[in-house]
Order: sequence, then C-alpha cells, then structure tokens
Amino acid sequence: MLWQFISRRVLFTVLILFAVSLMSFIIIQLPPGDYLTTYIEGLREGGMQVDDNMIAALEKRYGLDKPWHQQYFMWMGNMFQGDFGMSFEWNAPVWDLLMERLPMTLALSVTTMIFTYLIAVPIGIYSAVHQYSTVDFAATVFGFIGLAAPNFLLALILMWLMYTVFGVSVGGLFAQEYLQEPWSWGKFVDLLKHLPSPIIVIGTAGTAGLIRVMRGCLLDELRKQYVVTARAKGVRETKLLIKYPVRVALNPIVSSIGWLLPAVVSGETITSVVLGLPTTGPLLFRALVAQDMFLAGSAVMLLTFLTVIGILISDILLVLLDPRIRYE
Repeated sequence: MLWQFISRRVLFTVLILFAVSLMSFIIIQLPPGDYLTTYIEGLREGGMQVDDNMIAALEKRYGLDKPWHQQYFMWMGNMFQGDFGMSFEWNAPVWDLLMERLPMTLALSVTTMIFTYLIAVPIGIYSAVHQYSTVDFAATVFGFIGLAAPNFLLALILMWLMYTVFGVSVGGLFAQEYLQEPWSWGKFVDLLKHLPSPIIVIGTAGTAGLIRVMRGCLLDELRKQYVVTARAKGVRETKLLIKYPVRVALNPIVSSIGWLLPAVVSGETITSVVLGLPTTGPLLFRALVAQDMFLAGSAVMLLTFLTVIGILISDILLVLLDPRIRYE
C-alpha cells in the first residue's frame, strides 16, 4: 500500500515538474529583451561597435535566433540526456555551476531545518503546557520579532555585533585560507565554525512561526474530551502528553516540511548575498537579472524538485504518524 502511494505521487511529481518547467521558461521570457540584449549593451558601453552581422552571429551562437518554444523543447530534450545547457553569462555548463553550489546549499538547508524543528517543537510544547508562564510570554515575543524582522536585517545586525564585540567576521562559509583548498578535516571543521551564524539568521523566521503553530495546535488538543477522559482514568501526564495530543498536534508541523525546505533554499537569497554564502540563491538571482534562461530555468526546476520531494516526505510521515489518514 505504501509503495503504491509513493508510485502515484512520483507520477504526479513528473507532471508537476513538466508544468513548472514550461511556466518558468515562459515567465523568464516575458521581460523585454534577453541575455543578448544585456550583453550587447555591455559591449557598447565598453566602446565596441556592434553591427547587425555581429548581432546575428551572437544570436546563432547562443541559440536565441529560434522561437522561445523551440528553445524550450531543445532545453528539455537536452535535459533528459543530462545536459542542462550552457550558461550565457558564465560561459560554463549549467550543471557544473549548480553542482558547485548545491552541496553547500543542501548542507545549510538541512542543518537549518534540523535547528528549526529542534528548537520550535520543544518550546511550542512547553509554551502550551505552561500557558501564560514567563517562558510562554518570552516565546510569544520571540515569535513576533522573528516573524516581523527580515532575515537580511538580522544578518546585518549579527555581522555588526560579532565584529564590534568579538572582532570576528561571520561572512562566508570558510575562512580565507580554506576558500580554494581541497576538502580536508581542517576545512570541514572550519565549515562547522561558520555554519551557526547563517543557520540562526535563516532559521529564525521558520522557528518563530513553528513555535506559534505548535503552541496553538497543542492548546486545542489539550482542551478536547479524550485528554480529560485519559486524565480521569489516571494516565500519567507525560505519557498522556506525548502519546496523544502532541502526536496529533504534530500533523501541521510535519506537513510544513513540504514548503519549509524550498523556503529555506529560496528565502536565503538576500541573506546569502549579505553574508557572502556560496549557495544557489544568489546564483539564481543573478541569472534572473541577466535573463540567463537556461541557468535560471534549471535553478527554478531544482527548487520545484525540492518542493515536491518535501511534500512527498511530509505526506509519507503524515500517514505514518496519524492512523486517521489513509493512503487513498
């Protein structure tokens, strides 16, 4: 039954990826001009004379002399063969550019998600059980601040505090001496030293939001009749809390995995620019500005893939967590 459920979802995933790839390619083509327009303007600003013959040669070189639908099918056909096309701006294979930044993006995203859930769930449970306590009020204030403050502002404040108080720069994921070095134990340890700052900054909003969700859902469950009945029968408070209301209250938390994973990846774009992080967010932003359509389209496809994978994971966890949910 579980494998049939997963098979159906995988089939839907393929259809969703196809639809998103078409829509993203159309949206990328909507702004006036293209990458070649920007490139030619740069050449002219540099004092180079660009005539019609040169423009035609450049259009043929970058494949921009074809209609957008032919460019799309050419891109999709090559993608099925493992070729995501060439980046116009970087003059390098798109796959190589993405793979250069994807490991750091996934490392940052996964650790941020772990940080978010490890902090949000226990605090949310404690706030619900000890409603209107000092911790509950503190968590509420933190939740409002975390949801209201932009991540890039928190990044700027953290950079200022770390530099002025401790004299330490928190930009990037590696120290200067490890930037161009191959992977080693020293480089891995240096990465671990630099990870906490972006994790805290990027995970603050998600943590604050999940605390509020966990608290609200658990408070609703604690007031229901089955909890009152279990208490009347003498069930221990800890066992009652973990086995019944917390398990049910976790449903919206688990379902949030589907949107939290791509939100962490896409939401860290401005933060990554501020902190100088080598992730896919700034790469996608730069590709959209330059209308580097193959690179931008592939990055959007990557985010879509993360979204549907996150939703699939959350759906599987939901049917395993709550027996009231069925595979059908």
